[in-house]
Amino acid sequence: MRTKQDIISVIITMSAMMFGTFLLAFTYYHINFQNHLSEGGFVGLALLGKYMWDIPPALSMILLDIPILIIALFVKGRKFIINTMISAGMFTVFYAMMERYSSLVIDLSDNLLAAAVISGLATGFGAGIVLRYGGATGGDDAISVLISEWSGLKVGTVFFLMDAVVLLLSLFYLPMAETLYTILAVSIAGQVITLTTSFRIEKKPVTLPRSRTPRAAQPSAVKGQTL
Repeated sequence: MRTKQDIISVIITMSAMMFGTFLLAFTYYHINFQNHLSEGGFVGLALLGKYMWDIPPALSMILLDIPILIIALFVKGRKFIINTMISAGMFTVFYAMMERYSSLVIDLSDNLLAAAVISGLATGFGAGIVLRYGGATGGDDAISVLISEWSGLKVGTVFFLMDAVVLLLSLFYLPMAETLYTILAVSIAGQVITLTTSFRIEKKPVTLPRSRTPRAAQPSAVKGQTL
């Protein structure tokens, strides 16, 4: 039976992930999409697959997500997968609502630098909040967490490297300017993700093993020793 503290913890976690996914959906639609910034991660790979081999992006996303989530289930556990599925569902719903109902237009097409900075700050904070509370918004987020834990690299660094590689490959079909500004955005997002996930999390001190030298062998402990 859940205690009151458990219920409060669940409410806080769900609220935080809702806020993070809403911020991601808002930014991806109103900043990235409306100002023609590109996409990294599995979305970028899916679009690349559509361009090169005419594979439907929806199918590509499923094929990319499923094996990663299965691996994450065994490595991170059921709780992480449940939180990830909830977060991914929240993001999908919020983004669909933005597309269907939002009349807000944020036109920064004449200032893509500002668009890249805003995108990086907002998406980095949104993704960082979701990760901090034990979830992910898809298979690409999950694999970034797994690689980070395996390699020791900061999770934000892994996000940036993965997105940057995908975006550089996307130069086959995307305009140079938008792609480079998107790389700037994901580099900022990577730093913000690292700050958000590690803020006020103290590292455990390393305990050094005590000396095994017998006390009798230490000069200061030897009785009657002439100095």
